[in-house]
Amino acid sequence: MRLRYRYRLHPTPAQREALARAFGCARVVYNDGLRLREEAYKAGLPWVSDSDLLRLVTTEAKRTPDRAWLTEVSAVVLQQSVADLHRAYRNYFAALAEVKKERTKGNKQAKLRVHKPKLKRRHHDQAIRFTANSRFRVLSNGRLRLPKVGDLRVRWSRELPSTPSSVTITLDGAGRYHASFVVQVQEAPLPLTPAQVGIDLGLTHFATLSTGEKVANPRWLRQRQKVLRRAQRSLSRRQKGSNNRDKQHRKVAKLHARVADARRDFHHQLSARLIRENQAVVVEELRVAGLGRANLAKSIHDAGWSSFVAMLEYKAALSGRRVVKIDRWHPSSQLCSACGLRSGPKGLGGLKVRTWSCQACGTEHDRDVNAALNIQAAGRAVAACGPDVRPPARVAAGAEAGTPLAGAA
Repeated sequence: MRLRYRYRLHPTPAQREALARAFGCARVVYNDGLRLREEAYKAGLPWVSDSDLLRLVTTEAKRTPDRAWLTEVSAVVLQQSVADLHRAYRNYFAALAEVKKERTKGNKQAKLRVHKPKLKRRHHDQAIRFTANSRFRVLSNGRLRLPKVGDLRVRWSRELPSTPSSVTITLDGAGRYHASFVVQVQEAPLPLTPAQVGIDLGLTHFATLSTGEKVANPRWLRQRQKVLRRAQRSLSRRQKGSNNRDKQHRKVAKLHARVADARRDFHHQLSARLIRENQAVVVEELRVAGLGRANLAKSIHDAGWSSFVAMLEYKAALSGRRVVKIDRWHPSSQLCSACGLRSGPKGLGGLKVRTWSCQACGTEHDRDVNAALNIQAAGRAVAACGPDVRPPARVAAGAEAGTPLAGAA
């Protein structure tokens, strides 16, 4: 399995200038390629192929006075920037074909999930990528050597498990530099354990386990909302294009970065513990994009359920564990985990009911714990029989004998 290992970089002022030059060249090449294809499309000309586009925006452009400064950065950086443009177009066309296919089937509500590539801007996060043929190296003294940039100081939080195949240098809105290495990681199965757990994700508690444990929701964004509101209000008063506005923008970005870092650290610790302690983890397949358009959108995005489930999946694959997803329409909160009767609170008003008693067996249920137990039971059925437990209906054969109707001759 290929994973990314990210580390903080501390470049010198001269190296910052070299990286800024590389970021700018990669951005210009990307935008030039995007304009060429859009202009060709509007003029009714044939599609510019990948090889021709790469030649026009890099090799040919370097020979012109307007783009002669492209020779100041590594050629691999420019090539990878054009490759990103190719990938963006392929993803867009694949999504467009999928929407057309769904609409021909009668699904008029199908929406385009991947939009057409847009121009990159220097005020957004910047990124450049070096592959193995660029001859980047991790030196014995712990520094990262990049062509036409220099030896960068890296804050190594852990060792790389293998030789990286590529490295991506990023600059975020908070002014932080990171190096993201792509490495091949071998699976290391953990000892088998009979323990299994079902997880009910929520907002009052981030996760309720079938064991009865409730993990509190730290509400990272809500904790810093007052400071963020004050900083963003101050940003709105700054004059556009001024240095003071740029400084305040970085302050706001740093506050958001602290929120994201705290959320990511919490997800990593909780997911690692659950995978280490359980052989199988069962979760609901939630549609966060749809839930994020509801009244609780800010709290739902603050919880970060999707990233947490993604961490569970890749850590389970590395550790020889299993993550089972059940259908999001499964009535886990309405079923009695003791007798199976669907007698729990229903509808939007039922969300306010946190405890209820089964009408059949009289068992007193905590809403979240009961849901986690039902999710665990549904996960066992999916693991044993697959996602389609009930066999689908089939068309009878033409010569198959049927039951005669009553009174038929």
